[in-house]
Amino acid sequence: MVSANQRERLLGLLKQRFDVYAGRLHGLEWSRVEARLLDSPEKLVSLYEMERTGGEPALVAYDESHDQLVFVDCAPESPSGRRSLCYDGEAMSLRLKRGVRPKGNVVDMAAAMGVEVLTEEQYRWLQTIGEFDTRTSSWLKTPTNVRKLGGALFGERRYNTVFVCANSAPSFYASRGFRALLKV
Repeated sequence: MVSANQRERLLGLLKQRFDVYAGRLHGLEWSRVEARLLDSPEKLVSLYEMERTGGEPALVAYDESHDQLVFVDCAPESPSGRRSLCYDGEAMSLRLKRGVRPKGNVVDMAAAMGVEVLTEEQYRWLQTIGEFDTRTSSWLKTPTNVRKLGGALFGERRYNTVFVCANSAPSFYASRGFRALLKV
């Protein structure tokens, strides 16, 4: 649940960011966005969690075919409150058996927040509207065939180029988190 003060502060931040990306939203008006958010309290909770964990969510696209507002973490670096995570529960179990304790895992945290982890395609698209993860990296939704072999994908921007790489799913780093996507 989001308190009235938290909701008003969040809506104010989202409005400021809306103004930054308004040119991409082809005539969408803030009043329509705000009304949709107020009618979706569970989505407001998810956006609040994205903000609380350092994601700086912003409305970056409107999917007309599905009538969905698309919010994505737009913090310059991977959200600070979602770092030092391994990829999923299976990977975390392996770490715990070794006595090494990550703060959690990406898949479970995203589910608890009610958000999606960015795919490689979504991550590459996000990088077309700004420069993200120039000093950090972000776990990405990993295809089943890669995950079955023990790996997980992550993305980063280095040397003015977007790289998508793989790491073992149990690995975790203080500079790697994940970026979330929320459709409203």
